[in-house]
Amino acid sequence: MVERSTSLPDYAELRCVSNFTFLRGASKPEELVERAKKLGYKALTIADECSMAGVVRAHVAAKAAELPLVLGSQFVVEPRNETEAPVTLVVLAQNLNGYGNLCAFITKLRRSSEKGTYHLTLDNVTGAELTDCLVLLCPNRKVTESQLEAMGLWTLSNFTGRCWIGVDQVRRLDDELWLHRMRTLSEKTALPLVAVGDVHMHVRSRKPVQDVLTATRIGKPLTECGHELQRSAERHLRTRLRLSHAFPAELLAETLNVVSRCNFSLDELKYQYPDEVVPEGQTAASFLRQVTYEGAGRRWPEGISSKVQGQIEHELSLICELHYEHYFLTVYDIVAFARSRHILCQGRGSAANSVVCYCLGVTEVEPARMSVLFERFISKERNEPPDIDVDFEHQRREEVIQYLYNKYGRDRAALTAAVITYRPKSAIRDVGRALGFDLETVDAIAKGQKWFDGSAVREERFEELGISVDDLAVHQLITITSQLIGFPRHLSQHTGGFVLTRDLLCRMVPVENASMPDRTVIEWDKDDLDAAGPLKVDVLALGMLSAIRRALDMIGQRRGYEFSMQDIPAEDAETYDMVCKADTVGVFQIESRAQMSMLPRLQPRCFYDLVIEVALVRPGPIQGGMVHPYLNRRQGKEPVRRCPK
Repeated sequence: MVERSTSLPDYAELRCVSNFTFLRGASKPEELVERAKKLGYKALTIADECSMAGVVRAHVAAKAAELPLVLGSQFVVEPRNETEAPVTLVVLAQNLNGYGNLCAFITKLRRSSEKGTYHLTLDNVTGAELTDCLVLLCPNRKVTESQLEAMGLWTLSNFTGRCWIGVDQVRRLDDELWLHRMRTLSEKTALPLVAVGDVHMHVRSRKPVQDVLTATRIGKPLTECGHELQRSAERHLRTRLRLSHAFPAELLAETLNVVSRCNFSLDELKYQYPDEVVPEGQTAASFLRQVTYEGAGRRWPEGISSKVQGQIEHELSLICELHYEHYFLTVYDIVAFARSRHILCQGRGSAANSVVCYCLGVTEVEPARMSVLFERFISKERNEPPDIDVDFEHQRREEVIQYLYNKYGRDRAALTAAVITYRPKSAIRDVGRALGFDLETVDAIAKGQKWFDGSAVREERFEELGISVDDLAVHQLITITSQLIGFPRHLSQHTGGFVLTRDLLCRMVPVENASMPDRTVIEWDKDDLDAAGPLKVDVLALGMLSAIRRALDMIGQRRGYEFSMQDIPAEDAETYDMVCKADTVGVFQIESRAQMSMLPRLQPRCFYDLVIEVALVRPGPIQGGMVHPYLNRRQGKEPVRRCPK
């Protein structure tokens, strides 16, 4: 129930991690926001450990819930010797400059360490690089008095006027003693005290999930984790009534003072395209018009028809109205580089609907061959950014990637991240090992889950293996696995989505090393970019283009001149004869059994027919009941039957 009593203290949570602090946080950012709103919190802070990976989702949820959101991050400061204990610093962004400084600080730590790690000591952090940020010193309870006083004085000297001591009260026997030690430190250093919850989950019932995540992180079953596990389930978003019993009133009130000094929102981020793609003395619109008509002259050397020119003007007008000129010029620059190195490339998807893309060399498909709308590609009414995916020869795509890094620099170019999430099989394996199931049983249970079961754990699969779901351990396995599915496991790199910026990218989102050498990635998932603002350029690899390149080279050698994709005859009748007979083994896009079953039925006789046929054999039309690719009907009125597998 929502708390409505006016006697309850106002409170804002200042130390909270989501499940984007991988294998620690046990709740999604959206769940934390929803719970904080329900409990009547004045604000919520998402401060994942040395990360901003989950802030976009928290931002979207907080806007919908109309809950003030404070963005920050927390860092574990390594002890100087074995006698000292680690200390946590929670850093909160006050404004846009503070947010940029915090992202740059995270980037520095991540780029100087192996993927997924960071190292922070008192020697590599200063107050100057975290300007416009607030700092909460949250000591470990094992800290000695001398270390405690030294850390307090260090914090005061580096962050004067913008630092606090964060005090947690999680129903431990030494809570009163700990509060007394913090009051003593406050008197010695003049640092004010503030209440923090050290939240790891939105409700206490997530404690078993949090324990399993801990066991997975340290690689041991739960029975061997010992003190690594949290002692209680108190690190959740508690009701304000429980908080009033745990903390002195002045510590709860101080949380509102801290929040009042933080007024940053992700809505303030303004993405700007790089300027390098526009020559000096020209505007983006004028240069895009120039290269478009230069390309049109090459495409139609005998002259541009009035229909084509009208379409070019229509597209250029809409592109300029929506301010996408830099985006198109960026893609044009990438394609021009690839062609200068004789790297075969081809735009995919709805970019083929654009005559501008055809003129720029992004696609080799002339839009006039397909009666499709440019508005399917870019629409003012939809208010969606363009999505141009460009495939390159898979053996040479790395040349294009390194060209982008060299042109824009590591501080302005990075790949988009892809959040790897738990699926039924991977969740079963981690939960099973944590609960102490033997590896053979865990492996059998995981393999028993079928791909067509979706994201749910089906109990009948256990029965098929002779495992009773009434067994307490099995029931616990199913329950925790179901909660864990969809949780982020780690960050990986997108297959080729690049984010390029005019200013420093690391001040918009932290950048870290990828597992592959010479690759860097931002911490935001590709699906979060639309909500955050930056546009990505997809630089993808396609093995079939490498095969086509070799085929074109072979034909050129036999004919004695350079043979390119533009020289391939359009609507070749003999080719479509083979396609209609399903003689398409090894032909990209139409080589699957489903496609080969559909081709003889639809009898595509031109490129547009082929586009429709390929589009039909997709999950959307099939699941919607429009078509079934595996059904065949003979001549006459024989009943429909399923083709043999």
